[in-house]
Parts: sequence; C-alpha cells; structure tokens
Amino acid sequence: MIHKIRIWDLPTRLFHWGLVLCVIGLFVTGKVGGDAMRWHFWLGYTVLALVLFRIVWGFVGGYWSRFVQFFPTPARLLSYLKGQARPEDKAGHNPLGAGSVFALLLLMAAQAGTGLFTWDEISNAGPLSGVVSDDMVSLLTGLHANWGQYLIIAFVALHVLAIIAYAVRKHSMVWPMIVGDKQIDADLPSARDTAGTRLRALIVLVMTSAAVWALVSWGNAQGTAGFSY
Repeated sequence: MIHKIRIWDLPTRLFHWGLVLCVIGLFVTGKVGGDAMRWHFWLGYTVLALVLFRIVWGFVGGYWSRFVQFFPTPARLLSYLKGQARPEDKAGHNPLGAGSVFALLLLMAAQAGTGLFTWDEISNAGPLSGVVSDDMVSLLTGLHANWGQYLIIAFVALHVLAIIAYAVRKHSMVWPMIVGDKQIDADLPSARDTAGTRLRALIVLVMTSAAVWALVSWGNAQGTAGFSY
C-alpha cells in the first residue's frame, strides 16, 4: 500500500532552495569581482545564517529534518551498503545521502567562516580580518579562495550526479523538496508542518541572522573594511 508522507517541512525546503540560490550567487559574484563583491559578502553572511539555522532546525525541526532520524551511524551505513535498507531510508536521507548532508553543512560553514577573515589586498576585506594576524588572514584567504571553493564545486557536482542517478531509477529527489510530500510503500510518520512549526522556524532564523549580524557588526567596529552595511 502506498502512503503519502510529508517528508520535508516548509522551513527545510526554503532553507534548501535558499542555499542553492546563495551558492549560485556567490559563485557569480566571486567571479565578477569589483562592485559585485559587496553582494558576495552579503550572500556569504546569508549562508552562514542559513547553516546555523539548519543546525538548530536539525534538533527542533520536523520529524525527517531532525539529525537523529538520519544520522549515518556505522550500523545504519553498513546495513545500507549490504542492501538491507530500512523503510526510513526511502523516506528522508539514506545513510550515504546523510553523510553528504553533514559534510556539506560543515563545508559551507567553513567556507562562510573563512570568508569573514579574507582580504584581497586591494579593498575587499572580511569584517573579522582585522582581529587576527596578517599571516592568519593570508592563510584563511587562500583556503577560502582555493580549496574551499573547489571542494564546494565538487560537492555540488556530486549532488547533481546523484539527482540524475536517482531520476534514472525513477526515484525523484527534487520533487519532494519542492512540494514536501513523498509516496512511500510503508506507513511512516509525517513531519509536522503547521503554522506553529513555521513560526518556530522563523524565530530560529531571526535568531541566527541576528547572531551573524552581531558578529559582523562587532568585526566592523574593530576598524576593518568589511562590507556589512
């Protein structure tokens, strides 16, 4: 029997597509440079707020968005690789997909974090570039502009390939992330996606955005040339 299950609540879906748009914008503005770097910094701050939101939402969000539901423990991963997938693996993230989610969150946090300390030796400086040594700024700028950028491109490419592979197997990963629901041949719980949960998500997002704003403002107060206003 096929069941229609709410897998991704609205806040999770908005986070996902917001992050996609930000990553595209960051890539474009980073390549254009010049005045576009003002938007590059703003998009970087947005990514940091979104990642912080997703971390908090991983504990208080909808059923399938919580980390406890898809954390890739060794036992879960081994069973999945042996072909012994649980019904839950067909709903939210399977163990392999879960690993990529955690890796991407860590990578995006690192990329946005290092961006706070960057300086192009001309006019574009991260808001925290004035609170560490010049050697540290040089190191973090190099990591941000080289390794971090290339790792994100690689992860995005792998994600797109995974989407295509699942589409070929008639298992869409994109549509559920648009509408929230999924057809499952198992009776599994639906994620709570009510006005109350959405209000809670908005509160969390306001809090994470305020935290990033406070950090950037504090850095600018130290006399750096970062673009925060």
